[in-house]
Amino acid sequence: MARVVALQQNQLSFSPLASSLFDFSGTRLQTQLQFKRKLCHPKGSFYVSASSTKKILIMGGTRFIGVFLSRLLVKEGHQVTLFTRGKAPVTQQLPGESDNDYADFSSKILHLKGDRKDFDFVKSSLSAEGFDVVYDINGREADEVEPILDALPNLEQFIYCSSAGVYLKSDLLPHAETDAVDPKSRHKGKLETESLLQARGVNWTSIRPVYIYGPLNYNPVEEWFFHRLKAGRPIPIPSSGLQITQLGHVKDLATAFIQVLGNEKASKEVFNISGEKYVTFDGLARACAKAGGFPEPEIIHYNPKDFDFGKKKSFPFRDQHFFASIEKAKRVLGWEPEFGLVEGLADSYNLDFGRGTYRKEADFSTDDIILGKSLR
Repeated sequence: MARVVALQQNQLSFSPLASSLFDFSGTRLQTQLQFKRKLCHPKGSFYVSASSTKKILIMGGTRFIGVFLSRLLVKEGHQVTLFTRGKAPVTQQLPGESDNDYADFSSKILHLKGDRKDFDFVKSSLSAEGFDVVYDINGREADEVEPILDALPNLEQFIYCSSAGVYLKSDLLPHAETDAVDPKSRHKGKLETESLLQARGVNWTSIRPVYIYGPLNYNPVEEWFFHRLKAGRPIPIPSSGLQITQLGHVKDLATAFIQVLGNEKASKEVFNISGEKYVTFDGLARACAKAGGFPEPEIIHYNPKDFDFGKKKSFPFRDQHFFASIEKAKRVLGWEPEFGLVEGLADSYNLDFGRGTYRKEADFSTDDIILGKSLR
């Protein structure tokens, strides 16, 4: 067990405009201002006071979702520990984040180094520390969660990052939290985890995002389009391009995770979290172009059945309609997504790809196969 820093005692006050904490550049997009009044007094919101400071463990926390979530929690005055294998830096300065803000965050975050699959270590280290709340951001299997519950019998809340990928494919959309799930999906471990939490009788909340995007995204969602737009290449999109999908900004997701904390209305409940609007594949290509200031893209449609790409993926989305209702989260939690799609893509581009940073190098090999056949 290792702690990298000690938690300082000074606490920061919490602004109900939680999403504004992500605006590290000190400026706000004009379109965001229209949301300010609505976000100042969200229905059913949970306001944190000094007396409700919690000792919080985040399983993961050094990549994408956890990076934004941990900042909100620390900003609210909670004592936050990240449980990671220590292979990545415990903290990293976010794009546009001031040196002072980063130093303040880094001085408060705690680290517990270990492998969550080492169940004996998980039990002993968590039992010794004791935590009020666990955010499980990177859990995939139920057997990875059971040792946590065993170690923390007095846990106040377990907040789990599941996936909308658990729903059974259906002709009736959008997916709602009460819809049938697919026990054979590649996310079946998340379903089994939700069942375990229910069976153990703990106070749990499960969040099911659809596709997540935003700065530091390690899943090549928007980055896939930005690479092609920057190179001035056509964008190959499978089938008609009219498949409808849905994206949710990581900062909106982090805010939803905050709003279920200590919220009785979230007890033993599942919530879909994503953006307000649905979008077609072709529409997403055009939205990415608009967000990055690129010309209208040339879109090439192809039949995926005509090609064998081996183990490579030719497109970053599942080739089907896939979107979910977020009405329950809006109604029960008073949560509202702040980012519209183009605005959110612009935030991602300006704070990440547009600065020359991205997770993966461009790979146009499948594009060349498609274009070579389609343009003959």
